[in-house]
Amino acid sequence: MKTNDPHNRFAKAEAIFRRHGGLLRTMEAIRLGVHPEVLYGMRDAGVLELVRRGLFRLVDSPPIGNPDLCLAAKKIPKGVICLVSALSFHDITTQIAHEVYIALEFGSRTPSLDRPPVRVFRFKGPAFNQGIEVREIDRIPVRIYSPEKTLADCFKHRNKIGLDVAIEALKLYKARKPVRVDLILRYARICRVEKIIRPYLEGIL
Repeated sequence: MKTNDPHNRFAKAEAIFRRHGGLLRTMEAIRLGVHPEVLYGMRDAGVLELVRRGLFRLVDSPPIGNPDLCLAAKKIPKGVICLVSALSFHDITTQIAHEVYIALEFGSRTPSLDRPPVRVFRFKGPAFNQGIEVREIDRIPVRIYSPEKTLADCFKHRNKIGLDVAIEALKLYKARKPVRVDLILRYARICRVEKIIRPYLEGIL
């Protein structure tokens, strides 16, 4: 039967991968209808490559522009890119993130990854689930905090990332983004840093 033809099954699986940016976790691929036998057959045939344990990519896919963020988003789908990594994505920092900064909700399992290196921060309630944007990077959806939420988070976690990083981000935000003081203060209230961030807002913005 045609449905049992390996070439036909490979073609259907390849189409599924292409609809999802050429990159899928094993369980994602299976859930979308790719049989494990087909998945590993495509790997053995050189159609797929194993990027990381449990993560496959079409060999002929274009290079990933921001592989660490994309891989972290795929491997930790319930996480949110935060702090220095989010600042870098939004182009409001001069810092170079050597790890992917990712927020997870309190009580969720800590991921075990060999690559990319990640630094996990625990957020709670509205501080975790507010201000999330879904951006497409190389056709891969990535959950990341908005610039305004990230600024509030940086002041919240100033002792971990440095107050100088938070202040610099606020200055670059003023220079490079439409200024939304109302949003910054809204997220600052959620993060309980309104009194801390307000003097810097008044001085810089």
